Parts: sequence; C-alpha cells; structure tokens
Amino acid sequence: MVSLALGAGGGLHLWTSAEQREERALHAAAQERVDAALSAAHDEARARAALSASSHAGGTVLADARSALEGAVAQGRATLDGSAGVVGDDAVRVELAARLDAAQAAAATASPTAARGLASAVAAAEQAVLAAVAAEEVRLAEEEAARAAASAAARRGSSGASAGSSSSGGGHRCATTYGGPAFYTSTPTEGGDGSNGRLAPSALSAVSWTRDSRGTPFYLRSDAAAALERLNAAFRAALGHDLALDLTYRDYDTQVAMRAALGSVAAVPGTSSHGTGLALDVPELPCDYGWDSAARAWLVANGPAYGWVSPAWARQNGSNPEYWHYEYRG
Repeated sequence: MVSLALGAGGGLHLWTSAEQREERALHAAAQERVDAALSAAHDEARARAALSASSHAGGTVLADARSALEGAVAQGRATLDGSAGVVGDDAVRVELAARLDAAQAAAATASPTAARGLASAVAAAEQAVLAAVAAEEVRLAEEEAARAAASAAARRGSSGASAGSSSSGGGHRCATTYGGPAFYTSTPTEGGDGSNGRLAPSALSAVSWTRDSRGTPFYLRSDAAAALERLNAAFRAALGHDLALDLTYRDYDTQVAMRAALGSVAAVPGTSSHGTGLALDVPELPCDYGWDSAARAWLVANGPAYGWVSPAWARQNGSNPEYWHYEYRG
C-alpha cells in the first residue's frame, strides 16, 4: 500500500506505510518527552510548596514550644520569688532555681522537643515548691490553732471567762488595735478594666449577712464570696454568731489613700490583695479575733477547707503579722 502527498515545493512524494508509522512514532516520542517535562515541572512545584508548608509549620511549632517555655519560666520565677523564707526545706527552691537557669540558658536555641522538655521540668519543680509552701502553711496553722486552744483553756481555768470574750468586756485589753483614720470597704468599679482595684460589678458579689457601718455591702470576687458564705455557716454553727467583717474589696483610690495615711504598713497601690477581691479583714479586736481568740483558732484550723487561709506573712511569727487578715486561695 502506498500514499500520495504533495511536497512543499509542489512536487510529488510517495509515503510508504513504513514511513507513516515511523513519523507517528517520532511524533509520539516527542509528545512523551513534552509530557514528561511538564510532569517533572509540576512535581518540582509541588515539592517546593510542600517544603515551604513544612518549613512554616515547623516554625510555628518551634515558636509555640518556645512561647510555652517562656511562660513556664516566668511562672516558675514568680513562684520562686514568692516562696522565699516560706518553705521549711529550701532544697525544692534550689532545684527550681537550677531548672530555671537551665531553661533560660537553652531557650534561644532549643528545638521544639527540647523546649517542651525544659518547660515540663520547670513546671514539675515549681509544683514541688508549691506543695512545700502548702505543707508549711498547714504546719503553721496547726501550731497556731494549738497555741490558741491552749491559751483559751488557760483563760477559762484562771478566770472562768469564755474564750474569745466580747470586746465590750476587758477594758483596755480588748480595745481595737487600729489607731489610724477610718476606711471603708469599696464598691465595684463601674467600667473597671479588671486590674487590681478596678474590678467591674460583674466580677464581684456581696456577702449576704452583713454590711459595713455606712451600710455598704462587703464585696468579694464571686467565687471567694460563695466560699465565704459556706465558711460563715460553719463558723456560726461552731461559735454561735456570724463572722464579723471590717474590709473586703479595696479599690485603687482607697489603696492610694491608705498608703498616704499609713505608709509602708499599707500595700503599694495596685498590689493589694484586697484589690483582687480575694482578701478580707475582720475587726482589729484582740479579744474577739486576736491571736489567742477562739474565732481565730477556728478560722486558722477550718478556713482552708473553704479556701480561706491566714497567709504565712500575716502569721504571728511572719514578716508582717496581721491577725485580722485572711486570703482566698480556692
């Protein structure tokens, strides 16, 4: 079989079947080379895209891991500073300090896995310190409760007077230990931003059983107020009367006024635990709520079950003794 075709110059050329097959084969081979080149180009583009995505994801993972490490170090450093002079065995604080130093030294170059490991080690060491602080607070509470109970028993034996006798009796011995200007509990801050001393109404609740001498409710952060309601019910059942309150939430302006009037006895404005809605003061009446009173013995022994404690610094042998001050720890 033959085929007739016109050439470019107008002449005739006869294509045999074999020549036609050869031409088709050459065309097919050329098409395959084009397809292979296109496929290779597409594969290379996909590979570059995958590499870019992997690099971005890896960078995100690394950034997240290092951010978590920075947070753990900051929290651990705050716990280390706050536990100074509080724990009985300082070995746990030494371990936390070592973990913090190691984490800070390696933070800039740590891989995601290494950063997570360092953060975990810091967190574990911090938990050991927090456990030691809690154990020390329990020990101090037990010691103080025992001293108060012994003192109350001695008073009953020597005078027949009941422990925690009313401040209306006992003359000067039972008079208030506060000699400064009058201050009152604060109301929530309208439009407050949530910072210390600027808590909004939505963050606070008033206790149900008492108000201050001006008729202002005693406000606390809502969870602290709920816990205090439960504590007061138990306190009333044990001692026969409600817990008296003197101050609870303290706004920023009141903190400024107290600092000006009382000096370093009052907290630096913006740092008071009262400004968080997590602290209260009972009246500064030594016979009713003082170191050896039945009320304090009960509060120190039973308050922690409701989240309320006498902090270590406010204890009789603490850095700033305040028998009237309690804080909510949850």
